[in-house]
Amino acid sequence: MSQRENKSEVGNSPADTVRRYYRLVDEGDIDGLVQLFDTTAEYLRPGYEKLTGHKELERFYREERVIESGRHSVLKLIHDGQDVAVHGVFEGELRDGTHTSLRFADFFQLTPEGTFSRRDTFFFAPMV
Repeated sequence: MSQRENKSEVGNSPADTVRRYYRLVDEGDIDGLVQLFDTTAEYLRPGYEKLTGHKELERFYREERVIESGRHSVLKLIHDGQDVAVHGVFEGELRDGTHTSLRFADFFQLTPEGTFSRRDTFFFAPMV
């Protein structure tokens, strides 16, 4: 990890919080990543019902998420006020043992307190 990345991990800007999210999810720290979300946050992701609040987010990450492990690489991160857009690549293993590598786009909205109020995720994958 570069010195610049280390410094951003401890910052409090919306961009820093998003970078922290990817670090926590890649480490499997579900308790830590759920705390980045507001208690009434909404998460929208194709193929899933809208998730609302800590309880549903925790259930998703522990039980429903098809990803077992892996690493997110952020290729581009743009933020404007409390909104952050990310384009990246995920590489890892699914729960069924399949290796996957695909591009994704995430859009985060943060509260004035610095927690996520909404997250929308899109994957670059063929439609079924």
